[in-house]
Amino acid sequence: MAQIPASIHNLAKILWNYHRLDQPLEPADAILVLCSYDKRVAERAAQLWLDGWAPLLIFSGGLGVITRALWSEPEADQFARIALDMGVPAEAILIENQSTNTGENVLFTRQLLADRNLDPASFLLVQKPYMERRSYATFRKVWPQKTARVTSPQVPYEEYLDSYSNPDLSPKQIIHIMVGDLQRIREYPAKGFQIPQEIPQEVWEAYETLVKAGYNQHLIKE
Repeated sequence: MAQIPASIHNLAKILWNYHRLDQPLEPADAILVLCSYDKRVAERAAQLWLDGWAPLLIFSGGLGVITRALWSEPEADQFARIALDMGVPAEAILIENQSTNTGENVLFTRQLLADRNLDPASFLLVQKPYMERRSYATFRKVWPQKTARVTSPQVPYEEYLDSYSNPDLSPKQIIHIMVGDLQRIREYPAKGFQIPQEIPQEVWEAYETLVKAGYNQHLIKE
């Protein structure tokens, strides 16, 4: 954290706060976990199941842009094992381990449920804190017939960057990812990947300043 100027952290926190939706929890028919490098998301989802928020726990994720450089085992298989270790019974878990991005998480899960003649009406999405907004916007676009709320591990920005993230990802890398996700929130609706989301001027100015400061590794490559 000390390697990053306070001015950069202040800008990154503007993006962080925008990315998080802070939606209140409501009971659902299924918990859908959008897997990633962050295994604490699996812990959050398993605890939600154990607390009775939904009867079905779905882990969706193969190997994405980040995790294919870190692991050989699909994200969903690793996340499911964490849930099993926490006491979630195997019969309550479904695994989709072929998807490589958020849109595929939803599409492939939709097909998995159809193949099993399951039709949940409501979902509780579980994702990283700074992926809440994009996950919600993607789900609403891909599967608008269903209702969904999104949640994430309940940790503040400073803790997430300092000690919470995967040890293979530095705080700088996480800021790079947040910047790239903000760009996708602006660009993806026109591509048909997400519903539109208003981006306040302060948030977009923070994004532009971070890009000028070199936080551009996860921008969309044309």
